[in-house]
Amino acid sequence: MRVAAALSRKGSDEFVKPGRLVEVRFVKGQSLSLTASRLLALMILTAGGDAWRDIPHRMRKADIRRGHKGNERIVDMLEELHRTLFAEDDKSWRGKRATKRFNLIQASWEEVEDGDKETGWIEWQFTPDARRLIQESETYAVMNRQAVLGFRSAYALKLYEEGALRLHRRQPVWKVDIVGLRAALGIDPDKYGDFAQLRRKVLKIAKTEIDQLAHFTVEWEEIRRGRAVVEIIFRFSPKGAPSQIATVDELARHSAGRKARREHAVETVIAIGREEDLADPAEVTHLLSAATTSLTVSEERARDKAAAPWARFPRGRLHFGTTEQAARAIGLRHGGGWDVDLIADAYREAMGDRLDSLSGVKLEKSWKGFCEAFFARRGRPS
Repeated sequence: MRVAAALSRKGSDEFVKPGRLVEVRFVKGQSLSLTASRLLALMILTAGGDAWRDIPHRMRKADIRRGHKGNERIVDMLEELHRTLFAEDDKSWRGKRATKRFNLIQASWEEVEDGDKETGWIEWQFTPDARRLIQESETYAVMNRQAVLGFRSAYALKLYEEGALRLHRRQPVWKVDIVGLRAALGIDPDKYGDFAQLRRKVLKIAKTEIDQLAHFTVEWEEIRRGRAVVEIIFRFSPKGAPSQIATVDELARHSAGRKARREHAVETVIAIGREEDLADPAEVTHLLSAATTSLTVSEERARDKAAAPWARFPRGRLHFGTTEQAARAIGLRHGGGWDVDLIADAYREAMGDRLDSLSGVKLEKSWKGFCEAFFARRGRPS
């Protein structure tokens, strides 16, 4: 919760989800839809360091709709969260092994619309069981808000949470049997009975989305008993600097065309007008030139605004100057205790000439991602 509070004050796209909430499993036959999973993530993000407290939390409806005009979907998502059951291993009153079932949302309030949809709010309280899990968590998953909202598969989002929870462990793996996998991802018992279907419809789709949107990649190994797959070992690896940059760029782009970009099937379409209205080739050339110039000016202004203090990566030691101090702060925060100048030298060597083309927010996020990857690969210094 201290980490959650710190990230909330920072105001970045990063937020944490307590490890116990990530690992809690769905009751057999139940799961959350993608939209309800996103809403739960936004609730945890909004509650921040106060999520464990027995107090109400509030969020504007406009922050949930994401461009949709009506609020009908919000009602459906809230009711889905109320009725979805989760399970964990526990002990009965006699001390015997038992399965405990519970909800995560205790109560919610939705303001009745009075004609102004932009000012509506929702309010909710987590159940005592949810607050207990949050408070007892000794681990947490650091997730990116834009990535969470960008996933199009609920299974991909859940696997992303599992990976984010384990990424910085000494062994960033998740070993799970097929029954446990279905319970963790919320896969209906009647769906994908054949593992080949599960691999094609769930795992491969989840992998392609995670590899595109997350700050790590995922691979898996299938453990067989005879011909049947009985266990899976997932391995999560932090992305290197170039891949981190590509991910930052993708999250900043519109989701339209994301699947095509993922499958390398993007086509560029320029809509200018009817052919009879632009019969003169010179007019077409003029319009294209004007549009390109306008975009270039806008991009330059945005780049200049974001560049300070990240106009370039420091070439010397990270001790003096505004840029050096900013880079050093990130190295200290995300480098796991390694000497920041050592990480910086490794970063410069890994990036090579590509470093000269980076500035502003892209450079800052690239450096931060490299520090996290450096720490994840090497662990803490002895």
